[in-house]
Amino acid sequence: MVRALMAAPTEAEALELEKKWLAELYDANSPQLTVRAVITGMVLGAVMCLANLYIVLKTGWSVGVTLTACIMAWALFSLVGKSLGPKHQMGILENNAMGSVASAAGYMTGGGNMAALPALIMLTGQRPSPIILMAWFACIAGLGVFAAIPIKRQLINREQLTFPTGTATAETLKALYAHGEEGKKQARYLGLAGLAAAVLGFLREAKLRGEKSFSLPSQVSLPVKFHGKDLLEWTIGLELSVLMFGAGALMSWRTGWSLLLGSFITFGIVAPPLVADGVIPEVGFKAIAGWTVWMGAAVLVSSGLTSFAFQWRSVLKSVESLTSLFKKAKPADQDPLADIEAPQSWFPMGFLILGPPTVLLAWYAFDIPWWAGALALPLSVVMGIVAARVTGETDVTPTKALGPVTQLTYAALLPKQLVPNIMSANITGGVGLHAADLLTDLKSGYLLGARPRQQVIGQLFGVFAGALVVVPVFNLLVPTADVLGGKEFPAPSAQVWANVSKMLVVGLDALHSTARWAALIGVIVGTVLAILEAKAPKHVKKWLPSPSGLGIAMVLPAWNSIMMFLGAAAAEFIRRRKGNEAGERIIMPVASGFVAGESLMGVAIKMLIAFGVLTK
Repeated sequence: MVRALMAAPTEAEALELEKKWLAELYDANSPQLTVRAVITGMVLGAVMCLANLYIVLKTGWSVGVTLTACIMAWALFSLVGKSLGPKHQMGILENNAMGSVASAAGYMTGGGNMAALPALIMLTGQRPSPIILMAWFACIAGLGVFAAIPIKRQLINREQLTFPTGTATAETLKALYAHGEEGKKQARYLGLAGLAAAVLGFLREAKLRGEKSFSLPSQVSLPVKFHGKDLLEWTIGLELSVLMFGAGALMSWRTGWSLLLGSFITFGIVAPPLVADGVIPEVGFKAIAGWTVWMGAAVLVSSGLTSFAFQWRSVLKSVESLTSLFKKAKPADQDPLADIEAPQSWFPMGFLILGPPTVLLAWYAFDIPWWAGALALPLSVVMGIVAARVTGETDVTPTKALGPVTQLTYAALLPKQLVPNIMSANITGGVGLHAADLLTDLKSGYLLGARPRQQVIGQLFGVFAGALVVVPVFNLLVPTADVLGGKEFPAPSAQVWANVSKMLVVGLDALHSTARWAALIGVIVGTVLAILEAKAPKHVKKWLPSPSGLGIAMVLPAWNSIMMFLGAAAAEFIRRRKGNEAGERIIMPVASGFVAGESLMGVAIKMLIAFGVLTK
């Protein structure tokens, strides 16, 4: 962060930094974006996209893609190398290029895609055709890739922003290729955890045809009453899900205990008296979440916007960097990286190619006037640059702030129009996420000496794979609107997105008076927590509830939050026993295996039900 706030290097200093990288780190000879790297990345990315789709509908969070894909590819091609000879092993730069492809595919669920589309279905029942949705997601993600090109050298080569996940990926790849035994251990952890999770998921969810079908219960609880109802009716219990346990382990300890606190407030304190007074019509998750979503959404949006406001230096730097878009590129003979970096001309060319179809799709599928769709393009460039810089400095892509900013903008431009309000923010959120994702991958490539031009091309292959996979599987998992917002798929991100749009279009007057008070309290809590998070001393900050954990818990069943808390607690215990670095080498592959194994089995079971092999 300190480096990020220092003055940017002068032109001469920047040139020296790039020459030094070219001389000391750049590897011009090793294979990078090979055919097998592209195919492997597309396949692994598509698989991780399915896992992320399942978990984002469950929890509202996505899990990391690149590290998991890199470990899986390393393990796969280590076996190939053993069978066919060392020359068939995938090299470190080839693996890095593969990771760029995989991450673009795996994050096709982010950037508002799996918040805006479910929100649209929940509020209107409208569902565009699969071809339209594939083209929509691909165009938005492609725009994000091209939006990252003009700022890559400024943020990574010159200012040397950290991009913590990109740095961690580079360090992990170095460790895998330098110490083979450590890589084998992590791959073993990942594989065994994934297998165990898949078996548990099958035993819990699969119901064979016939009367003697056996399955484990989904949740268990104590046989006691709470306000006259079984605990499970309040969603209080343990969910037999290592997916939730693994997701919790991948979070911070602070987020984990904040989820438990938010769940206790929601189901233990707030909901019972409201049910007793008839404000909430019945005991059950959908009825309770229909009220608590207003408080949860207010906490999430207000904290996101307040935290974003504290990034004003980053925003100013982002605005300043917009001027670089209009600078004339240096002649190739004066630019040492002219043949290595993606050409600056790709940025306008990409927007000229993908911009018109995006505007056309926005008009055709979502009733967004052509001028409003066209306005979203420059707005998305600004949002992409801001998102990329904030991600580089903090490792957090500010989607929770950028989405509502766009929703507010379009509420003013297109008042009382629900569908345009929902889907316009999908454009800016998607561009922002994919720009930040590409730059995170380019950071790992920069540290390893990779060719950035090839990583950019690799991302475009990943975008194609992700768009191709995510739409049909989403339609399989969510055949009707009533699936969303329930116990199986709470879809908290979609609930928040939908209710923000609804509030902006319909107004607060349409809400029950208690819900208005809940929203006001949520705004105050979210704002205060974000201010304290920014200003409090480090030793105080660790005791502050995470607004993200607190807000999300208000739109999740309690058993989800409890299991994620237990996962976060287990991970924290391992870190304290083993140390942070050694602990993460266990936590990351095991937790990722739990998440991937159970979520992929969940998708597979839905497919088998659709084909008539299993029953519901």
